[in-house]
Order: sequence, then C-alpha cells, then structure tokens
Amino acid sequence: NRDELTNGEFSLKGKWNEAFFKNNAPLVLELGCGKGEYSVGLAKKFPDKNFIGIDIKGARFWRGAKTAQEENMNNVAFLRAQIELIDFAFAENEVDEIWITFPDPQIKYKRTKHRLTNSDFLKKYKRILKLDGVVNLKTDSEFMHGYTLGLLHGQGHEVVYANNDVYHQEGSPEEVTAIQTFYESQYLEQGKPITYIKFKIK
Repeated sequence: NRDELTNGEFSLKGKWNEAFFKNNAPLVLELGCGKGEYSVGLAKKFPDKNFIGIDIKGARFWRGAKTAQEENMNNVAFLRAQIELIDFAFAENEVDEIWITFPDPQIKYKRTKHRLTNSDFLKKYKRILKLDGVVNLKTDSEFMHGYTLGLLHGQGHEVVYANNDVYHQEGSPEEVTAIQTFYESQYLEQGKPITYIKFKIK
C-alpha cells in the first residue's frame, strides 16, 4: 500500500530479482498495465527477462495475473501502486526497460501533471533505469505521441526510434505489433493509427 511504499518498509525495493524472481535477468516494467495483456505477452515472448505490470487498480490486472498463474509463468508479476510512487518501489539503476502502453493522454492542460511522459515522470524513470535503459511508448493518441516527441527533443533526450503508424510503416520492433491489447484491437477496427516511440532519458 501507499504507506508501506513511502515509509521505506517496502522490502522488495532493490531486491526484485534477488528476492522475488530469484534470478539476475533484465527487469522490465509496464506502467498503467490495465488487464496485463502486454506484460504477459512480453513475458511469453522474452522468457529470459522479468516483467512487472503496475497499475493503481488491482481489479484491472486480475486477468493477467490469472493467466500467468494458470500457465505457470515465473517471469511476470503485478504490483498495485500509483506510478507517482514508482521510485519508492524500485531502487536506482534497478530497471532495464519501461513500457508505457496506451496511457490516458490527459489532454487538458490542468491534467499535464498526470501525463506519464511529463518531465517529473521522466526524472523518476531516469532514477530507476540503468544507464543505458530505454522507455517504450505505444499509444493511439496523436496528441500523446506529439507531446512526448516534442518534450524529448526539447529536453535533449535521445529518440532511438519513432513511428506514427506501426501497422502501416515498417521498422518497429516485432513486439510492438505482435502483442495487442483488447483496446488496441478496438482502436484498429476504428481505423486509428497506433504510434510508437523508443527513447533514452539523458
């Protein structure tokens, strides 16, 4: 819970691989994981990595957790927490990669502080990521795609790769199109382009 995270009692901080996964594989987070489909999909595709899906609502990722349990997957877990508290749950340089899949774009100006790619969040991600760690943003929101690219360029971060229509423009990593969430399939039926950015925080 929030108190456990913020008062320093969260025992897995800095020890996810050692105490939970019991191996030394790369650690990958999915933020705002919803039903957990992407975390589970990535864990199946990359059995040599550890994945943690994070969402404030545990009822959302119940489906993903159930699938992982039914299929005896030992490289995926789920954490109920606010993304704002991510640096209380993970230590500096503990995480290799972050995925942000279909976040709420929080379009209204007064909601900027809740956008998962704003400056404050990027600082938190930088703290927990390893030196060469990457962040992946996959979204159906042209606004979120443009906002994030503008911020990254404006602040001098490294855009490794960007694609504004992953299903019609070649070049995206395979896992970007091979794994689809329930909502993503709905967006595609509506003809909405799905965009993707891979970046490093400097």
